[in-house]
Amino acid sequence: MPFSDYTAAFKQGKRSYMTALSRGEYPYLPVLDDILSYTEIVATIPLGLMNIPLSKIVGTKTQGRTNAFANDFMPLLSEKSEFASKWAHLYDSQIDEGIRDPIVAFEFMNRFYVQEGNKRVSVMKYLGTYSIPGTVTRLVPKKTDDKENRLYYEFLDFYEVSHYCDIWFTREGSYKKLLKLMGKDEGEEWSEDDTQFFRVVNGRFAKAFQMAHGDKLVLNVSDAFLIYVEVYGYEQMKEQSEREILHGLQDMWEEIMLADKGGQVALVQSPEEAKELQKPSLLNRLIPEVTLASERLKIAYIYPKTAETSSWTYAHELGRLYVEQTLEEKIETMVIDKANTEEEVEEAIEEAVAAGCTLIFTTAVQMVNQSVRSAIRHPKVRIFNCSIKMSYSSICTYYARMYESKFLMGAIAAALSKTDRLGYVADYPIYGTMANINAFALGARMINPDVRIQLEWSRVENQNAREKLKQEGVVCISDDDMITPQHASREYGLYAKAKDGSLENIATPIWHWGKFYEQIINSILHGDSDVGAQKGKKAVNYWWGMSADVIDVICSKTMPHGTHRLIEFLKSSIRAGSFHPFDGIIYSQNGVVRCEEGKTLSPEEIVTMDWLAENVVGKIPEYDELTEEARELVQLQGVRIDETNTEK
Repeated sequence: MPFSDYTAAFKQGKRSYMTALSRGEYPYLPVLDDILSYTEIVATIPLGLMNIPLSKIVGTKTQGRTNAFANDFMPLLSEKSEFASKWAHLYDSQIDEGIRDPIVAFEFMNRFYVQEGNKRVSVMKYLGTYSIPGTVTRLVPKKTDDKENRLYYEFLDFYEVSHYCDIWFTREGSYKKLLKLMGKDEGEEWSEDDTQFFRVVNGRFAKAFQMAHGDKLVLNVSDAFLIYVEVYGYEQMKEQSEREILHGLQDMWEEIMLADKGGQVALVQSPEEAKELQKPSLLNRLIPEVTLASERLKIAYIYPKTAETSSWTYAHELGRLYVEQTLEEKIETMVIDKANTEEEVEEAIEEAVAAGCTLIFTTAVQMVNQSVRSAIRHPKVRIFNCSIKMSYSSICTYYARMYESKFLMGAIAAALSKTDRLGYVADYPIYGTMANINAFALGARMINPDVRIQLEWSRVENQNAREKLKQEGVVCISDDDMITPQHASREYGLYAKAKDGSLENIATPIWHWGKFYEQIINSILHGDSDVGAQKGKKAVNYWWGMSADVIDVICSKTMPHGTHRLIEFLKSSIRAGSFHPFDGIIYSQNGVVRCEEGKTLSPEEIVTMDWLAENVVGKIPEYDELTEEARELVQLQGVRIDETNTEK
């Protein structure tokens, strides 16, 4: 009986053994019984017969044969041993007719430990086989606050519906994100076809990722898979071959590299910070500056709706008109609206590129994934997407610190209200929205410590937010930030509504997008080549506020002089950076301290708020309570709801 393959496997085992020792790692197979000696198991669940991915089999159940294998399951015992003879016999059997007998294994924390069949696993791993049949028992540890434990419980929820184990994310919320990207509701059971398709797609990606040398990254294959699905879409991915996925990976490799570095978003909070970010390299400083002053910069604005039917689009259109008037001799703009689907956004961007536009603003977060795809396809075109907290380096994102104006609106409301109850109508539970609500609540509490904010949501199914506030007897209300021209109403900004239906507008926040666009475009016109995306280096988000004139508050002329003076003072203080809305001790609804005395919340903490201030009455809606339009937006930028975020 030839032992050449055992000899090769034995040499591989020796190399693995010596490599582990040189790194100070345990050189043998980990033993589950040792791990369980300090772990509390709360459930033992028989999973029955299944195909176990060999990459997930990491150790042995008992001490028995652990020293016979290196930590990659390659053999360590002499070629003259009985063990070597049995290993070689199993190898011949697998080559001739396949090993049909299932192993017996235990699953713990989405890793598998063999009780019977270690040599079979060793042979199959040596052969590079994808999976092996096994009878599996799951051991569920007690729930703790350890991150890996939390991730495992998220995996258990995913497995419950998918019955698929060969995926493991390292970032919380990823399983839910994947389900949403696949068009699945939480708790929706997968069909056999769903699981089979997913197995094939994930398998193709894993091979393509390996061919792209992804195994050299810190980022694991599942995390990379999720990024790929975000950019290209799951339905498109199902149609791609292994080779096509590899090409797709190569095209978006900068995004993979960014994620490998941690995927952090640089929140650029002022034009001054932007100039610092855009400082040229030594090489660029040696090259004469190229100015575009003699050329007209062609710019496209892509809108999801029309300016007549959407207050959001209307605000951006006013911004476009402002820069067109301010920079009329230097720029030329075009508008493409009604780009509501991925296909329509793609067509719009291609139309803009064909028209010679080298700068494109996609003005809604729903456009972000297609913006990334198009930026990869057209590397010489700068694309800016209006969103926040999106970790992509192929495009640049931008948003505004609306919470600054909301703080002032809260202060105005509390100063003028004759009651301790104020109303707030919010739209989508996405990044930034909770900061707006809480800033309003804190601004109001600064004036009146007893004030309560009644929170209602306008994008919840079968619910009329304004009607609910009316029934509650709330008179002073913060509502939509701007009018919609086609359906003009005075129920926007901050207003007081009497019982007879008469309404008094008090103040309104302003998104002055024109000021943002003017400063970004001027930077490009003056030859700042680093404006925008920094591919593979960092994700950049321009997050400007009152100090950049992007955010403001307009007050009614009938506002009392003293209140007006207070607001102007606060506005000037916020502009100067001497006052911060989220400063000092702040409690959430359940009494948790979210900001300590003498501290100020960081930009990251403000953007990702998933809690409501203690004087807010209401809750963050669940995903299945939202309208279909809201769900689509929440899939992209929804906050992870704090499960402890309930009213006292």
